[in-house]
Amino acid sequence: MIVITGATGQLGRLVIASLLKKTAASNIVAVVRKPEKARDIAALGVQLRQADYDQPASWDTALQGADKVLLISSNEIGRRAQQHRTVIDAAKRAGIKLLAYTSVLHADTSVLGLAQEHKQTEAYLRASDVPFVLLRNSWYTENYTAGIPTALSLGAVYGCAGDGQICSATRADYAEAAAIVLTSSGQAGKTYELAGDTSYKLSQFAAELSRQSGKAIAYINLPEAQYKQALLGAGLPELLAELLANSDSGASQGALFDEGGQLSRLIGRPTTPLEIAIAEAL
Repeated sequence: MIVITGATGQLGRLVIASLLKKTAASNIVAVVRKPEKARDIAALGVQLRQADYDQPASWDTALQGADKVLLISSNEIGRRAQQHRTVIDAAKRAGIKLLAYTSVLHADTSVLGLAQEHKQTEAYLRASDVPFVLLRNSWYTENYTAGIPTALSLGAVYGCAGDGQICSATRADYAEAAAIVLTSSGQAGKTYELAGDTSYKLSQFAAELSRQSGKAIAYINLPEAQYKQALLGAGLPELLAELLANSDSGASQGALFDEGGQLSRLIGRPTTPLEIAIAEAL
């Protein structure tokens, strides 16, 4: 039995879709906070269980009878480390044979601000005695393609990544990797640095968007503080604006670059090229 946390999230749904190609629906448990938002998942034959990070006892029920768990990192920045500890503690009580955790690329050395809670979670896992595998994901290509409508309306892609090389991959690529790890033996103790096969600068992202859309799209590089203010002006919450600006700044320092090719080797195919991701977004 394989348990997926955050199952109604964008990555969680894709992991379940990949798992359904490899194992029976009866072997998959989707843990959700609000079951009414997961009726489509239940319709696939996947078992739903309710759990809440603020209710630690609910995780004992959620993990009952499970062999493996995919702990998809929480999206509540500032609270994630404690929330993850709640699941890890429950996994230890349940005798879970493998816990896979979605960390961030090069978490142990990353300059990204968002890496801090991942480092804390990884350290807690190591001290927990729960068998685990780290899926250190680089950036999602969708983090940039989601901004395409704004770029088209403004005629520019804004950021503060400078000439930093970014090795992103799509959520579907990372989801397939997670499903393969969860259905393979001998994974405990491994660390995967997962990133796209090829790298690009945001200026190249803008150029490809220009080519495909037929509109002139420039890349405007801003200082980190100014980019954050621009994101706030666009209506983003403070924490998200700070995260995106900090991550772009980290990209300028190489935090989102990795040429090891572990992701494509794991999934047995090339990662989704940037031009395909842009085409699908358009």
